[in-house]
Amino acid sequence: MAQDQQTRPRSAPVTLIDVAAAAGVSKSTVSRILDERLPRSESATAQRVRQVAAELGYVRDPSAASLRRGKTMTIGVVVPRLTDTVMAMLYEALARAGQRSGHFTIVATTGDEPDAERAAVEALLQRRVDGVILSTARLGDDFPGQLAARRVPYVLALRTDGRSLASVGDDQLGGYLATRHLLDLGHRRIGLIAGPRYASSARGRVEGYRQAMAEAAVDVAPSWVVESTFGIDSGADAARALMSLDPRPTAVFAVNDNTAIGALSAFEDLGLSVPEDVSLVGYNDIPIVSRLPTPLTSVRVPFDQIAGAALELLISGPQGAHDRVRVAPPTLIPRRSTASPSVA
Repeated sequence: MAQDQQTRPRSAPVTLIDVAAAAGVSKSTVSRILDERLPRSESATAQRVRQVAAELGYVRDPSAASLRRGKTMTIGVVVPRLTDTVMAMLYEALARAGQRSGHFTIVATTGDEPDAERAAVEALLQRRVDGVILSTARLGDDFPGQLAARRVPYVLALRTDGRSLASVGDDQLGGYLATRHLLDLGHRRIGLIAGPRYASSARGRVEGYRQAMAEAAVDVAPSWVVESTFGIDSGADAARALMSLDPRPTAVFAVNDNTAIGALSAFEDLGLSVPEDVSLVGYNDIPIVSRLPTPLTSVRVPFDQIAGAALELLISGPQGAHDRVRVAPPTLIPRRSTASPSVA
């Protein structure tokens, strides 16, 4: 074996054929044993092949492997912005899921602008990604349909358009749990910071709010529901609008944690204490909310489960006609930002 290494030019890379010849097995056997995507074998042959490969200095060439398969093992991920902790958490969960399946992930941001979304996807496709995962879907937008017409593999994550393969949280259930929690504490005037209408995630949470209020026989005044973006400043503006009502709500449900954080700042500016003057519930349970001076009650979204299902749908496709949308259940995490109302 040492003699073979001495006769090989120093610059020539060790190939599968070299390892196969030195180990006395076929090239396909070596390829299968050294493929990190497959279950690791501990047979005598496998151990011998790995030992020979190490002694020869064999290094797997991922680009050559991808050319043989016609795939790059690379997945494009499109998010509105990585400054949004929710999107950063989703991307990290997708990266972890990709590592487990032997895929590398590339992220592109769009500012939640449709034109930027199209440009980002085209840039990723030019880099020969095997497919894309989009967390930027807008209700009523035909872009996913255009990708389908071009036979571009894609899956939606966190948001859905009602037609495409998608992996999402159960937003209606989450909105219901948040509102039911406030109702069970005795609140009846519950304001809603509703998020943008174009996002299915926000709409689902609004539907859950309305479902819980209807079950409790509470009529929702139109002024209790304030549309917003998903940003902190928008949450503060919405909270100020709710607190200007007479009588004002005794509790507020914000459909994401960023808007809830904005609401907290607005309450402080207005001299209101949480939860003594107003209770507050957020959504997503990003890490910071449990560390706030008044820890925030929030609805926890299972990002790892959503990411794993999205990648599985992209790679393997749905397992049957009723498997086109994977839905992961959220969990309510009560903290000190919610309490029974001091004034009915």
